Amino acid sequence: MADGLLINWEKQSLAHAKAYKAFLQRVNKNQALKLLPRLHEEAFEQVDCLTCANCCKNYSPRFKTPDIKRISKVLGLREGVFIDTYLDIDTDGDYVLKTKPCPFLGADNLCSIYEDRPSDCRRFPYTDEDVFVKRQALTLKNTSFCPAAYVVMERLMQEIK
Repeated sequence: MADGLLINWEKQSLAHAKAYKAFLQRVNKNQALKLLPRLHEEAFEQVDCLTCANCCKNYSPRFKTPDIKRISKVLGLREGVFIDTYLDIDTDGDYVLKTKPCPFLGADNLCSIYEDRPSDCRRFPYTDEDVFVKRQALTLKNTSFCPAAYVVMERLMQEIK
């Protein structure tokens, strides 16, 4: 990135965490929502997920019923077998992966079920939707390990003083 925003981004994200929290608490949500689609596009022009895959290596999406049905079918497994093989129930009662990294992540950071991946994976890191400003704890967590979420947060704070 020409302006160096991604240099030491993990360290910068940690250093800015309190500022991010304060910003998310006070920001005009409608103003932010208008900017997010453009900031999202710009961030993903700069960040190549295949060089990172932190989300797939360290966290699990929720697997909702439609996700389980779709992925089981693609893998040729009965839903119960898919669940028993790959999923656990977390403290919120959601199905999540048993293991990290994601068992569908290849050594090349490509997803073997990409076209059929869970909705959470499709939407991650939520930088183009209201979740980014409404679910502050999730956004703060995401900016700590996702360079795209970090870039969007930094740009949003620059544009909304």
